[in-house]
Amino acid sequence: MPKIEIHTLIDADAKICFDLARHVDIHQESLQHSQEKAIAGKISGLMELGEWVTWEAKHFGFVQHLTSKITEFDSPHYFVDEMVAGAFKSFRHEHIFKKLDNQTLMVDIFNYESPLGIIGRFANWLFLKRYMAKLLKTRANYIKLKAESVKG
Repeated sequence: MPKIEIHTLIDADAKICFDLARHVDIHQESLQHSQEKAIAGKISGLMELGEWVTWEAKHFGFVQHLTSKITEFDSPHYFVDEMVAGAFKSFRHEHIFKKLDNQTLMVDIFNYESPLGIIGRFANWLFLKRYMAKLLKTRANYIKLKAESVKG
């Protein structure tokens, strides 16, 4: 099972970072290039434990749908969203927020399993892991930009 880990140091309070990371509207803004849009479930605002959202986005030239649910939640330190339905066989995305002096270390840990057995593993090696890492970095950098612009 591939694992992607992204570390982002943010010059802002952990609570601000935590809230931005679980905000549906911020997620959509951060991934505009893939036309990411919440179409069912929690379609705006802050996600809470047990809530789910269905995303529609364009990846690799195809419109895709993915539903994820918040399965663990410890504000402002940690939350997990997991795929309920979608193109992956499974995924688990851990969001960790550690206070470091006046900064926050935001850690994304994304574990996923591709469908289609050996073909999926080949796709991981060929392009999928790099593609997913780039999406996660894009999202993390957007959160950093927003958090550092609103800190006070």
